[in-house]
Amino acid sequence: MARIGELDLPDRLFPAVPRWATQCGVALLCVGAAGLLRFGINVVAPGAAVFALVYPAVMIATLFARWQSGLLTAVISIGYAFFAIYLPSPTTTESGPYWTLFAIVVAAALTIALAETFRRAVYRATTERDREIADRDLMLSEFEHRVKNNFQIVASILDIQRRRVKDPAASEALTSALMRVDSIARAHRHLYRDGQGSEVNVSDYLRDLCNTLSDALLLRGGITLTCDADTAHIPRDHAVSIGLVVNELVTNAAKHAFADRETGTISVSWKHLPEGGWRLTVADDGVGLPPGSRAKSKDGGLGQKLIEAFAKQAGGTLTTASDANGLRVTMDVPD
Repeated sequence: MARIGELDLPDRLFPAVPRWATQCGVALLCVGAAGLLRFGINVVAPGAAVFALVYPAVMIATLFARWQSGLLTAVISIGYAFFAIYLPSPTTTESGPYWTLFAIVVAAALTIALAETFRRAVYRATTERDREIADRDLMLSEFEHRVKNNFQIVASILDIQRRRVKDPAASEALTSALMRVDSIARAHRHLYRDGQGSEVNVSDYLRDLCNTLSDALLLRGGITLTCDADTAHIPRDHAVSIGLVVNELVTNAAKHAFADRETGTISVSWKHLPEGGWRLTVADDGVGLPPGSRAKSKDGGLGQKLIEAFAKQAGGTLTTASDANGLRVTMDVPD
């Protein structure tokens, strides 16, 4: 019923159709529908409950097109029924039909009043809801703007510091930190862009992230980065963790997978598994892991520890496979 009360046809169709025309049209449709239904009832029970269909027709007309449409419906329906049925062959005393008419008019007026009161109450509630939604959207927009500015400030500070340091190792560490900050910032941007509340569209997020990584790591010419991601909306925190895993793995592949090579491919995929859950895959066709490096990676550097921490935060399970055809890292994430 609340949805019916929200459907104000005169406002919905204006200015293409004048409000009075919409109200008259709705009234005629309700009268016509009641007349057809009345004809069907007469086939089964001739003359039974002559005015019974007036009230639902009046109520529907009022709910959809305001009290003016309900009043017009009542006038046409009651007038037709009275003059077409009662006057030719009155079934009561001479004054009886007029008292009946008075009672029907009062009942129809009460129906119009109740339906209009309900419609206006729903309209006020809907207007208040829309105002609250607009205020919330404005607040979220302001919040997004502030968060975006904060991320930009952090990124700018890291970039300035990176340009000032002379130590290559420190510069590389600051570059990695800058890319991690950018990955988190992109997840937040997609959170507000998608309008899914607290969820992020992983497909758009990963494609955007891969484009940025390709530019940041200068993967042009012979080395390419591809991304194939199914559409999925997941919680923001998990999306951030998945993005950071991709960031670390792609960065590692760009740095180490193609030693002494000018061509190669790094691929990122996000696919739904037939048995349920999702699988993130980051693979390259590089040189793979050198012998013994897998065991060392358990106690390896910060990047490896971050990958494991991010995978744990996303609830995923990491698997690494390396051979002569390159390195493949998968992370299975439950639904």
